[in-house]
Amino acid sequence: MSELTAPVVRPGFSELIGAWPQSRLWLLSVDLYPALAGASLPWSTTAVSIFMVLWMLVVLPTIHWPAFFESLRAPASLLPLAFLALAFAGLFWTEDSWATGIQGVVPVTKLLAVPLLLYHYERSQRGHWVLFAFLASCVLLMGLSWVTYFADWKASSPGALAGVPVRNYIDQSHEFALCLFVMAPLILWFAANGHRAWTLAFAAVMLGFYLDMRFVATSRTAFAYFPVLLILFAVKYLNRRHAIYFLMLAAVVEFGVLLSSPYLRDRIGRTVQDYKVDRDTSAATSNGLRLAYWRVSIRSISEAPVFGHGTGSTQQLFSREAEGKSGEWGNIIRNPHNQTLYVAIQWGVLGCLVLYAMWYFHLQLFRESLFASWIGLVIVVQNFISSLLNSHLFDFHEGWLYVLGVGVAGGIVARAQRPGTG
Repeated sequence: MSELTAPVVRPGFSELIGAWPQSRLWLLSVDLYPALAGASLPWSTTAVSIFMVLWMLVVLPTIHWPAFFESLRAPASLLPLAFLALAFAGLFWTEDSWATGIQGVVPVTKLLAVPLLLYHYERSQRGHWVLFAFLASCVLLMGLSWVTYFADWKASSPGALAGVPVRNYIDQSHEFALCLFVMAPLILWFAANGHRAWTLAFAAVMLGFYLDMRFVATSRTAFAYFPVLLILFAVKYLNRRHAIYFLMLAAVVEFGVLLSSPYLRDRIGRTVQDYKVDRDTSAATSNGLRLAYWRVSIRSISEAPVFGHGTGSTQQLFSREAEGKSGEWGNIIRNPHNQTLYVAIQWGVLGCLVLYAMWYFHLQLFRESLFASWIGLVIVVQNFISSLLNSHLFDFHEGWLYVLGVGVAGGIVARAQRPGTG
């Protein structure tokens, strides 16, 4: 009598579908989409949006929900969601239409990615993909910037500058400054370990970023955060004596560049002239418009200081102010060019408490002496200072730079602190 064989049980369709999120290809795509978003950030808003939406779709099936909900106990993960929840709640007391209110929610929705990125990259070993992809993309953009600068080629958009091939000079100088300060500790490490070729290569790239910001295009916001980041680098990576020498050398170099750069002298001269014109005539200069927006914002905040006027209410406020005015004074905006004022108009003191608490706890993520900690620290400090003169957390480019940077670098730091990981 022949021995009976057990029947072969083949997995059903539902079992195969359930196994996909754990497959090697699926897990690869979960790490690949943020890297593609980082590479696209200097070039395209559409590509970043597509890649991050795709990432959220593929990352959700991989999440272990009890562990994710446990991770939300950390303020760095919870506060971005609280900010988004406040934006939705503000729809119920907005003084404008719900359609306009929904437009006010849109800039805040990107914060949803922060806790997901923190959770994912605490478990993934490929967070460096995103950082390297962004850096490589910025190096490529810097090279193209110099080519278009010497070719005197300008984009077709109004107010375009030679040397700014895509987007605008504010975004370009923001990302070049970030890359410059992120690379600085790497040069120290390569030099200390005798890697002369890498030291020279990184120094050349850093010099390219720096000279581009001084001779080609830079934002006036960069004048505010650049010295702060210089001091932060000196304090974190140099002893007291070397830090003093470094900062003195930096001051001498900046003064020398100022004397040799017609563009930089013109940029600073226009800033000073704008201040004089604003003081004497209140003309529609860049500074004059910004100060006018701030005065209007403060008056509006005083009318509803605790909970604000509701989500999306900035558009109605500035539309009223533009009525009957001509020229640039008649432009309808929704952004007062200050992150705190932008938040306070809509959600009052409550919104500001959430905003500043989020910045504080994101800074706390990066207290360790790790390279990823330095990256996150630069991103948060740069965003905070630039948000004093702009609304960079809600702007697309700088906002996504903050979200990706904090999420990925924060996840890498958290992974390094977990027992048994390196």
